[in-house]
Amino acid sequence: MEKLLLCFLAFLSLPSAFSAIDMSKKAFVFPKESDDSFVRLISQQKQPLKAFTVCLYVYSDLPRGYSIFSYNTRTQDNEILLFKEKTGEYSISVGGTDILFKYPGNSAPLHMCITWESVSGIVELWVDGKPMVRKSLKRGYSVGWEANIVLGQEQDSFGGNFNKEQCLVGEIGDVNMWDFVLSPGEIRSVYSGESFSPNVLSWRALAYEMYGEVFTKPRLWP
Repeated sequence: MEKLLLCFLAFLSLPSAFSAIDMSKKAFVFPKESDDSFVRLISQQKQPLKAFTVCLYVYSDLPRGYSIFSYNTRTQDNEILLFKEKTGEYSISVGGTDILFKYPGNSAPLHMCITWESVSGIVELWVDGKPMVRKSLKRGYSVGWEANIVLGQEQDSFGGNFNKEQCLVGEIGDVNMWDFVLSPGEIRSVYSGESFSPNVLSWRALAYEMYGEVFTKPRLWP
């Protein structure tokens, strides 16, 4: 009987045990500063990543830096990280190495896409369907797949060690992730509302857990 119970509990701990929810037209709202409010996303990724694309909307008027998308493995902090550094600057990290992009935008809801490929190390940042100048980091690297993916906080260890001075106060939505680099035309189409069947994380079939003071509300952007 004890063995059956252990097997059942182990089953519940698997990503497939989480129900996928259609989050279309919705957003996660983080209404106040904290070190314990976040959303954990559950992906079906089962192998290292040689390339990826992450797209999402973010809306915040914070003047300080904050985490937008945090992907950690047990062996590597900031395996993938999108972080707002200060007004007009965003950093993208792959394998713990980061690079800065300048975007002289405002606090209106921003649609952001980041891409990276191992073969060239090329990393891209797109904002509202427009590309920033391409840069390069971690050529030849493989991103680990046993990941903890967090919205609203930056992980300084696997799944935790949050700092409220790095948390998001605002909203995030339309989070999608692919295990390949979308073409420029595809990224512009995603910005226009198409999905291109994301195969790592899909906003239209999202498995997630919410912790602390986080809410799902109708999104504020079109």
